[in-house]
Amino acid sequence: MTASQRLQGKVAIVTGAGSCGPGWGNGRATAVLFAREGATVILVDLDRQAAAETAALIEGEGNRCEVAALDVLDLDATVALAEHCDKTYGRIDILHCNVGRGSPGGPLELSVEQFRRDLDMNLTSAFIGCKAVLPVMIRQGTGVITTVGSIGGLRHLGHDHVGYSAGKAGLVQFTRQIAGQYGRHGIRANTIIPGMMDTPLMAVRVAKQGHRGDMAALHEEARRRVPLGRRGTGWDVAHAALYLASDEAAYITGTELLIDGGFMVQTA
Repeated sequence: MTASQRLQGKVAIVTGAGSCGPGWGNGRATAVLFAREGATVILVDLDRQAAAETAALIEGEGNRCEVAALDVLDLDATVALAEHCDKTYGRIDILHCNVGRGSPGGPLELSVEQFRRDLDMNLTSAFIGCKAVLPVMIRQGTGVITTVGSIGGLRHLGHDHVGYSAGKAGLVQFTRQIAGQYGRHGIRANTIIPGMMDTPLMAVRVAKQGHRGDMAALHEEARRRVPLGRRGTGWDVAHAALYLASDEAAYITGTELLIDGGFMVQTA
């Protein structure tokens, strides 16, 4: 597909822009697509090597990016990154909050520390990102914030990840609050809600946890439970993120975009 340069001249920060294994995770696909569409993309990831691999893909296509290896829960480092972007590029147009984690279990299985870590990665990380970039966006009078939630934050799916689910549920309302409070400053905020996805992260979780079977079993689950009969990919999330970041979505804020193959239209 030929790039249409919908983000020409924009500066985008994408968190979780690396990948935990071979292939296209949500963050990597979004970062590459943003760059193809003309944005200068700041690739944020705790794993510098993973971010550098994404950078190599972007630069190999002749597009612009910069690697920022930092912990998205580190407020000082995140603020420093926002200040660097402001000083270097004069603006921050897009913040795409893509990080997340989940520990299997409910209140009886999880420790308080595990629950807090899940809340921090899925929710506090977005709060810190917004705290850092909002002053720049307010000053320039424009900006787009997209967060990546999960259908697991909307419904119990038959397996227990109470910290992850609570964090993703909170992320939806957090994003709505940002939209309501800062819309008068020209800032839009929306949440992308992926469904059953086929990404490197899923493969890693299967290898580590194994409690939900192998990848073949997960693909069979999607064939049975998803109306479109398959899992989505990182590119499905990336194209949703591009749409929400573009001027084509200029009157869309404070809402959620389901990328789930129709899963949530069902009641079971």
